[in-house]
Amino acid sequence: MSSAALPPFDFSPAKAAYTEKPHPGWVLGQRTESTPDGKEWVEGEKEGWKVIDTSKEDPMKLYALMISGIIPRPIAFVSSVSETGVENLAPFSWFNMVTHYPPVLSISIAHVAGKLKDTPTNIKATKNFVVNIISEPFVEQANITSIDCPPEINEWDLSGLTKVPSDIVKAPRVKESAFSMECELFQSIDIVHPDTGAATTTLILGLVKCIHVRNDVLNERGVVDVAKFKAVGRLGDISYSTTGTPFRVAREQWKIDGEKISEFLKGLQNSGLGTESSPKERL
Repeated sequence: MSSAALPPFDFSPAKAAYTEKPHPGWVLGQRTESTPDGKEWVEGEKEGWKVIDTSKEDPMKLYALMISGIIPRPIAFVSSVSETGVENLAPFSWFNMVTHYPPVLSISIAHVAGKLKDTPTNIKATKNFVVNIISEPFVEQANITSIDCPPEINEWDLSGLTKVPSDIVKAPRVKESAFSMECELFQSIDIVHPDTGAATTTLILGLVKCIHVRNDVLNERGVVDVAKFKAVGRLGDISYSTTGTPFRVAREQWKIDGEKISEFLKGLQNSGLGTESSPKERL
């Protein structure tokens, strides 16, 4: 689909206003098809299922399918430096948080023609990097750094973004990013194909040593405000997503809701509709 066929981007701040959850009247055990949208969703099952044997599927078709279904994906906009001081800037959407204690994040980077890309090469050599989160105002600048340019081309120059020194690591951070994490290499893991024995991807685990967050994107509780942050994510093919309209769903707590849940499960068992739990689950 060409850009000419698309409507203009919606800059309206109202799109980030919180709403209640989709089904505020939901109760324990309520079936999906009990709501109008749930009924329509379940109706889609009549079209059947396509089952893909990943061992037989073409790798590029598998890639296209997986990135279209595993969405939205957060983006790690990674700044790194080679052993000789050559700087690199590139976005990766196979990225997420691993744990907060210790603070560790993960970035998975596929090899090209059997070789490491510049980013994992730099990280493995220098043991440091910076992950910057991308927001709407500079998404085009970030996207241009994904170009497969020759090694002598500097992605920073192409992007027009501003590099500023980090406090701990050698790699600079992106000043335009409202949330940046200085990282040290925690672990590097080669993902080896079980059939060919060839390493196809490198999984980088980074220990977050320092976080830079702009004051203007924080709320009164000291955490990031989604409406102010305007972070973007990746979808399938060349598509990006905004945070859209967020909604809040409370997480039940057993010390508060356990008695109610136990009574519900007891009723299911008595009616013959419940699933018998294992001894371990009963404990």
